[in-house]
Amino acid sequence: MSILSDIRLIRRPLAGFAAIGICWGVFAGCVPAIKAQVGLSDGGFGTAMLVSTCGAILAMWIAPWAEARLKARAMPLFTALLGLGFALPGLAGSGVQFAAAMLLCAAAAGTVDVAMNAQLSQLEARSGRPLMNLAHGGYSLIYACAALAAGIARGSGVPVWAIFLGATCLTLLAAFSARGGELAVHHDETGGDRPRAPLPWGIVALAGVVICIGFMAEQATEAWSALHLERNLGAGAVGGALAPTLLGLTMGAGRLSGQGLIRRLNGAGVLGAGAGLAALGAVIAALAPTALVGWIGFAVLGFGVSVLAPMAYAWLGARLTPQARARAISRATVIGYTGFFMGPPMMGGLSEVFGLRASFGAVALLLLLVPLVLLPLMARR
Repeated sequence: MSILSDIRLIRRPLAGFAAIGICWGVFAGCVPAIKAQVGLSDGGFGTAMLVSTCGAILAMWIAPWAEARLKARAMPLFTALLGLGFALPGLAGSGVQFAAAMLLCAAAAGTVDVAMNAQLSQLEARSGRPLMNLAHGGYSLIYACAALAAGIARGSGVPVWAIFLGATCLTLLAAFSARGGELAVHHDETGGDRPRAPLPWGIVALAGVVICIGFMAEQATEAWSALHLERNLGAGAVGGALAPTLLGLTMGAGRLSGQGLIRRLNGAGVLGAGAGLAALGAVIAALAPTALVGWIGFAVLGFGVSVLAPMAYAWLGARLTPQARARAISRATVIGYTGFFMGPPMMGGLSEVFGLRASFGAVALLLLLVPLVLLPLMARR
């Protein structure tokens, strides 16, 4: 089966990946401008992003319940809500308005993320094809294009609100395309009146923590790399946007190459090597004396971190029954997305006290937990 056949197979969840890539890519390319627009310090910006975490976690917890009732309408509806929500940050004029806007955006993104990963895991198990890397790689490439486009638009004087409105329009197109494709069927775990079997929380938690660290490193870099380039290394709007762009491109390259190699490689070895390479990239970016070295660091980080989330999802999905898979993926995503939304607040708090360079050093230390602590625990499972 070719990659084109795989894309057709996962068309519905892939639309969700594309929508999230568009929204977060535009956000990453506009962070320096929107931070100035709402008048927040590094710590204040991080706090505003922390507020958004609450909405995301709550939304992800109830997403399987909502998806089970909406069925085929779930993905297009969740994706449309995501697009409408991402029109709001560009209109924010204060820290409170920005925090409220990001709360809604994060909640919508959380529902899309749970739905798309659960459907993707079901399709992967049913088809026997390695689909996680393909979908996550598509997200990364779309994210890179969106971040670069946002940086170019910002450098050309386009207002921030107009850039976010453009993201909304593209996301609504993705929502429209999510109506087609094959729908993964989530089996009722209850079996009539029979109570649901308990989840294997040991493997769910391990996979969730790996995803958490990967997302934390990824989103911390997405949200703060452009600011690091512009503030500390003298890059302009386009040069700053190149940092998240290179991150997305190398993440996409890493995930798409993993699409073909995943069956021939040792999964634990790949996870450990990826985390170590990502930690090295974070250190290079933290110590970079010039923008060029900073770009190299973020490119290395992206290539390394690219394998963490998709391979953790695949590791978890392969150890679950079809009846438990959707609920387990949902719970692992809740754990993982804590990192996705905790990354920027962590960076903001550390930057407020120690500076952005120290913040990226902390990202490197977090990534080293994967080979040193988590992989030995996963091997026992």
